Amino acid sequence: MSNAAYPANRQEKTSGVNPATTSGDARIVSRRWLLFKAAIALNGAVGLVLAVPIFRYLLAPWRKDASYESWVSLGALDEFPVGETRLANYKNPSADPWDGQTDNVACYVRREGPGEFKVFAINCAHLGCPVRWFPQSQLFMCPCHGGVYYADGSRASGPPERGLFTYNWKIVSDNLQIDAGQMPTLSNTAKLVTISTRPGDSKCSG
Repeated sequence: MSNAAYPANRQEKTSGVNPATTSGDARIVSRRWLLFKAAIALNGAVGLVLAVPIFRYLLAPWRKDASYESWVSLGALDEFPVGETRLANYKNPSADPWDGQTDNVACYVRREGPGEFKVFAINCAHLGCPVRWFPQSQLFMCPCHGGVYYADGSRASGPPERGLFTYNWKIVSDNLQIDAGQMPTLSNTAKLVTISTRPGDSKCSG
């Protein structure tokens, strides 16, 4: 064995570096980084999707929405005879295209005179169940917890502490229109009502 070949062999043994192994490790590291970055991107996308409805909810009070002040027609005045209460439907002006049939909203219309109406929300003032109108007894009744309302929407008996919520209405070109941009609730239609009949009680908001 020549002395010239000995240093080269010794250097190869002592270094312990295998070119094939080095390139393989580089490929493994690159694959790990690729998977790591893909996982980060996937988690970021999922987080973004989950954050969108939260941000929409938080920004809703400051976001101007034209549908909030929308008036919609319930039909011609002739469709609502004087002294009768009838079920009417309208399309929610703030609905999204994917809402389907859920954007159809029901309400009750009572015509008390030639130009006098009351438009009631269909939801019970207790927990929101849909009430039914019974013309024989002239009462609205809630099937969930037994809430009962008179024909004028005031409370008759049961758990509700107030009458039915009402819409603002107006007459435009012989059509009955309601302010449908806001669903009537305690926050925007609170009125003075009597919630007790005991001596000394007074009216309060509710």
